Amino acid sequence: MDFRQLTYFLAIVDHGGFTRAAAALHVSQPSLSQAIQALERDVDGRLFHRIGRRVVLTEAGGALVPRAREALHALELARASVGSVRELRGGRLEIAAMPSPTIEPLSTMVRRFTERYPAVSLSLRVALTREDVVERVRTGGCELGLLTTSLTTSSPLPIRDVVSHPVGDDRLVLVTPMDGPFPAGQAVRREQLGGHRLIVGQRGTGIRAYVDDLKAQGIDVRIAVETEHRMAFLPLVLGGVGLAVVTASWAELSERAGALVLDLEPAPVQHNVLVIRKAQLTPAARAFLEIAVPPASS
Repeated sequence: MDFRQLTYFLAIVDHGGFTRAAAALHVSQPSLSQAIQALERDVDGRLFHRIGRRVVLTEAGGALVPRAREALHALELARASVGSVRELRGGRLEIAAMPSPTIEPLSTMVRRFTERYPAVSLSLRVALTREDVVERVRTGGCELGLLTTSLTTSSPLPIRDVVSHPVGDDRLVLVTPMDGPFPAGQAVRREQLGGHRLIVGQRGTGIRAYVDDLKAQGIDVRIAVETEHRMAFLPLVLGGVGLAVVTASWAELSERAGALVLDLEPAPVQHNVLVIRKAQLTPAARAFLEIAVPPASS
């Protein structure tokens, strides 16, 4: 077993198949298959079920994933301890983030980091729910994760094997067509949303928790569309499909697109949280954490 084999193995897991993994790694598919066959001989077991062009992890493959990530993470730490990466004149940092905070506060964090460390490559991975963010960080898929939570979220933040750092709040607002049902400049009370069709994200997000809380309070909001694609909200709103509750960080983009942005009353708030593993971080991750969470705010 070697690091090349583990890298190939995780590429297949992350990209969902041999063909995409080979393209991402810039290797031939036969070379990739041979490496996996050699790895399967080393562990004395099949790692994937081949179903047509799809692959599904076997039980042995699933057990290997976190161990492989830990091994590659350890190698990255070793490499980062010497040479240019140690001085942040190179290297790579992967961050998992839910869609809402990718505009803010993540954009500001990334801008400050890249201004200070322009040679470090950042990879921003979308994670649709807070549980997805925590799992990616916990298992080593990403070193850092940015998620949102709210007072209406019923389940506690899963914090096993991770440390959380608050990084500010973001209120929720209502986005409607310019000729929508509410006048500009006036806050919309939550009970006024009754009878209206809403475009929502999937369960596990703070925005969806707010809408579910409205329904739990007996407010007759109707879900017109449920989508994992946050960028679909605006076209759907402007197309008259329904209204959308989004974080205020999306307000400027929404207004530029021709939508009307209204305050909600009472103003619901989401909390942005940065999570890291309870393990040694690479220099790039430590530097990003120092920028995102200054010592006075820790």
